[in-house]
Amino acid sequence: MPAQSDQRDSSALLPVSVRLALWCTAAYAGQLPLPQALARAHPDVDHVGGDLSRLELWRDLGESVVLVSLPRPGDVTGMPSGSLDLVGAATAAGECAFVPGIGGALVPAVEAFGPEGDQGTQVVWTAYDCDPVPTHRVEALSLGEIEMRLREDLLSHTSDLEDLDVRPWAGSDMRRIADERLAHRAWGVPESVPRRALRVLSLAGTVSETADLGLEAGPTGLNSVANTAHRAVLTQLRHVAERALADATNVAALTIAGALPS
Repeated sequence: MPAQSDQRDSSALLPVSVRLALWCTAAYAGQLPLPQALARAHPDVDHVGGDLSRLELWRDLGESVVLVSLPRPGDVTGMPSGSLDLVGAATAAGECAFVPGIGGALVPAVEAFGPEGDQGTQVVWTAYDCDPVPTHRVEALSLGEIEMRLREDLLSHTSDLEDLDVRPWAGSDMRRIADERLAHRAWGVPESVPRRALRVLSLAGTVSETADLGLEAGPTGLNSVANTAHRAVLTQLRHVAERALADATNVAALTIAGALPS
């Protein structure tokens, strides 16, 4: 495999578990040292701690890929089976990274630290035991199917918003805020990530971030029934984007590991 070059910027906000999965899989494949992979997975973080030594242990035990799940309360699709502590931590964080062969998961806690006015960001990883996960479901996916499904869902939910007569950007600073968020929260991925996977990651991350912004903005000025429907559409849009993001990440990781053709 070729040596890694500098990071490529993605236009999307990528969860830290996504970046960890891609960079550590690249390290397992011999594309760069594991400590360098960890640094590239956390370029925006001031301090990283916790149980990251598990990644070295898992590699030494023969694991070749790190996968990701982006669960939410009531939907743990794609998560490995494990304790209630694991499920609770992962759903609270909205993400976890795991190895499928021997079973094992890492859940991040993203926190601010330091005095007010001079705060940094830290990520503390906690390890959990879990059951092994067959990779056949992920191996059966194709990036083309993931992208097509995401674009179809995006069109459908956009149509639902238009039916509600929602104009979320009109007369507000939301467009500027969205552009600034996406411009200032860009992270690199390994060069070995397939180009189509990178496109899906960027689209899914952008959709998820934009849906988050719409949910944060609160009521749209519609009546209460329409506002409730608006929030429901944005929540579902964020869900389908995160599902595509996790699936595309796992296909990319398996490709980097050599389990799928490039």
